[in-house]
Amino acid sequence: MYGLGDVRFFDRIAPLYDLVMPPANGAALAAGFDRAERPIDRLVDVGGGSGRAAAALTGPEITVVDASAGMLRRARGTRGLSAITGDAGRLPFRDGSVDAVMVVDAFHHLPDRGAALREVARVLAPGGVLVVREFDPTHPLGRLLVAGEHAIGMGSRFSTPDALAADMAAVGLDPAVVDRGFGYTVSGVRVGEDA
Repeated sequence: MYGLGDVRFFDRIAPLYDLVMPPANGAALAAGFDRAERPIDRLVDVGGGSGRAAAALTGPEITVVDASAGMLRRARGTRGLSAITGDAGRLPFRDGSVDAVMVVDAFHHLPDRGAALREVARVLAPGGVLVVREFDPTHPLGRLLVAGEHAIGMGSRFSTPDALAADMAAVGLDPAVVDRGFGYTVSGVRVGEDA
């Protein structure tokens, strides 16, 4: 899921991660999920780490998928979430079996973001939605974040909101930029015959 250096970093900081990271923006996530054209009963949190973003939501059955065993121990132990070690480029779910997927503050760590988007499009049911919360590298704070992550050896690659929306469209999702700023939200709905 992440570059090898990124996984090692997250394994090391897992015990402290929730102490230093702010809560996920539940309102921004909800605005993205509002675009779904089906009820959201099953949600997958890709790159969900400790379950920080899942903790901002109520309602659906949530499964966290991450490459960091240390972070997943936090998701299971601290939050009681279902958690699976996995790769965003090979999601362990059947075709069309998920109502929604979210990637919060993690898309820039994925080594093959195109493969991850294709996998999300595969596992989403028609009318299901992908919600990505990310950081804009053209924003002044985004430029600092990019420099900081590269300084500590991460292989992070950031996208602008419009570039991410175009990447979603390329895999058959109907994208919309939900909000902009240092942290932004893009959601993409899987179009299909049952939607």
